[in-house]
Amino acid sequence: MARATAVAPRPPRLKPAPPAFAGHPDRRRRRASLVVPLLVTSLVATGLGFASKEVVPVVQALSLCKAGDAASIIPKDGVLLGVNLDWNTETLAEHRANLGHDPAVVVQFSDIPYDDQTWAHTTNAVTQVRAAGGVLLLTLEPHGGLATMSDEVIAKLATDLRAINDQGTPVVVRFAHEMNGSWYSWGQQPTRYVEVFRKVAAAVHAQAPGTSMMWAPNYGGGYPFTGGQYAARPGTPDFAALDTNHDGILTMADDTYAPYYPGDDAVDWVGVSLYHWGNQRPWGNNDIAEPGKFLAMLTGTYSGTAGDDSSVPDFYQVYGVDHDRPVAVPETAAIFTPARSGASELDVKRAWWRQVFSAETHQKYPQLKMINWFEWKKYEIEINDDVDWRSAGSPAIRDALTQDLPDWLRYGEDVPACR
Repeated sequence: MARATAVAPRPPRLKPAPPAFAGHPDRRRRRASLVVPLLVTSLVATGLGFASKEVVPVVQALSLCKAGDAASIIPKDGVLLGVNLDWNTETLAEHRANLGHDPAVVVQFSDIPYDDQTWAHTTNAVTQVRAAGGVLLLTLEPHGGLATMSDEVIAKLATDLRAINDQGTPVVVRFAHEMNGSWYSWGQQPTRYVEVFRKVAAAVHAQAPGTSMMWAPNYGGGYPFTGGQYAARPGTPDFAALDTNHDGILTMADDTYAPYYPGDDAVDWVGVSLYHWGNQRPWGNNDIAEPGKFLAMLTGTYSGTAGDDSSVPDFYQVYGVDHDRPVAVPETAAIFTPARSGASELDVKRAWWRQVFSAETHQKYPQLKMINWFEWKKYEIEINDDVDWRSAGSPAIRDALTQDLPDWLRYGEDVPACR
């Protein structure tokens, strides 16, 4: 798969992580292709040919429609169902044809600071999202480090987000995700991270009212993810801030989330990505997830074949209930490695999505408001193998999924994007 320029993030289950630790599926390739046709251009071209009287009002409506208040996208009941799409192999229109609905959320990744060419990947993704309806979840990655987030960079971001909102697309910014991990240049620097997140949030809230901010740490199992390049070092202020139980060492007994929390006034959404990478080492085998694993990870109660994570805080209770924030699972999927033996693809994936979309998930966790599936087939360098994460990669898998999708999910057509 391919992360061409940086080591991929690590999966939360490693305890401790070895030097070449495994990771979540690659982020940096997730950009909309520059060949995506511009919606307005195509509509006008079509209109000039044979439907101009009907098309022009549509174009005018798109140009006049503005995203409303960012909080309006939070469903009063139900959960937004979104997708992390491989733009190089599938369009949103094709995804809709597969599942019968436009996704309520579409995930896009971008470096920041960015140049015009990099931002064009985001605006081309917005073109598809605007046509389908729904929300853009924009994950911003400051790979040059937090010091690159100057006042000028932040001001430009807020201006560019306002332009997207003014074209009718609401945005959720997931800034510098997995900041509690040790593999990103912004990782395990709680004081500086909180400071920068708050500056970004203040600018976004002031300038782009159709955009909200998501705080999204890595799932805490395996914390502090020993071995990463950016791990906090003993004797530093960051290490002291992370040693929440003051015993002089960092372990899962320390709070894996709280030192990084920027504050309720800066955070609109909280999110944690939850993947099924298998039941035990070696990761990547085709294992059916243990019963209750998804919700156990969400609530910090997991203890099973992958290890004992019961000291991890209850993410849902602390940040969804106590802090009263809508909770997202920005990425989820179950690993299926075609070259390996074990359970069938259908059995592996169906077992996982039935946990994710269970009646218990909806009934007991009403603050959970967003779930995004990772719809990629790709080589994973961490397990040296090809992995098919998709929920709609074949007719059989797609049909099984659509039969299991509950009626409490919300789609693109359900998002009140414009005012």
